[in-house]
Amino acid sequence: MAAGVLWWTGRPRRRESDVTQDGRPDPATDAFIAHRNLLFTVAYEMLGSAADAEDVLQETWLRWADVDFDTVRDPRRYLVRVTTRQALTRLRTLGRRRETYVGPWLPEPLLTTPDVAEDVELADSLSMAVLLVLETLTPTERAVFVLREVFDLGYDEIAEAVDKSPAAVRQIAHRARAHVAARRPREVVSPAETRVVLEAFQRAVETGDLQRLLDILAPDVVALSDGGGLKQAMPRPVVGAERVVRLFAVGLKLVGADLSVEPAQVNGYPALILRLGGEIDSVMAVRVEGGRVAGLYTVRNPEKLSRVERETAVGR
Repeated sequence: MAAGVLWWTGRPRRRESDVTQDGRPDPATDAFIAHRNLLFTVAYEMLGSAADAEDVLQETWLRWADVDFDTVRDPRRYLVRVTTRQALTRLRTLGRRRETYVGPWLPEPLLTTPDVAEDVELADSLSMAVLLVLETLTPTERAVFVLREVFDLGYDEIAEAVDKSPAAVRQIAHRARAHVAARRPREVVSPAETRVVLEAFQRAVETGDLQRLLDILAPDVVALSDGGGLKQAMPRPVVGAERVVRLFAVGLKLVGADLSVEPAQVNGYPALILRLGGEIDSVMAVRVEGGRVAGLYTVRNPEKLSRVERETAVGR
């Protein structure tokens, strides 16, 4: 394999040396590029962090660059296996880091392309609500769940990736599936349904209509915000529509006319980007149940907001 691939914004970029002697592109580089969106999505769903997912892809590429391409029968299978193992290693390290994280931890939001919403299963798996449920799994359970439920890999293929027997993987998959089913949102709401509720929510915020805001929130709504110790945020979850509205009343009074709200497609679902003085301040995603906002997830940590400046390609 040609070794002359440079990393730039997370993508391998060819140089003139990345071609075969007869002038054709290097097939190994082409194979990596062809599966890149899949590999990124696997790593991101396991880690909840785009920055860490990109690091995993770079490690995967470095290992791929040392492989004799002609000996690899199934490049996709090989690359998924390496990516999963790298992500598992990083996930165990991240678990220790998150124990000291300041305030609630939320996944890093991604500005996704419109076509992601058309794949309802993929969009659901990328949603803030489901990614938070995946955080409650062990690293191996999370890897097995993601590879089986989201990407529909066979048990033997997953067994290779997590270094377990197929029989053990079946048991882990069953356990993880039951765990997630008990904790995930009660209903899967399409991006289109979410958009309707979010538009009403946006109008209430923009007009400062607190009664309308109260009406659009579920009575037991849960609000989480992630400032990572770098921006002011709620130190713990806030539960209940009236309490959440009181928080909005204080916040809207403080920011006044400096606040602008724009709709965006985040993690496969409609969301809001909030700007103060023209600069991105936060990303607000929602979980909708029964036509109301049941979960409100606000990311303010500036280290997690770079991925809402440009679209991120995901796939399976």
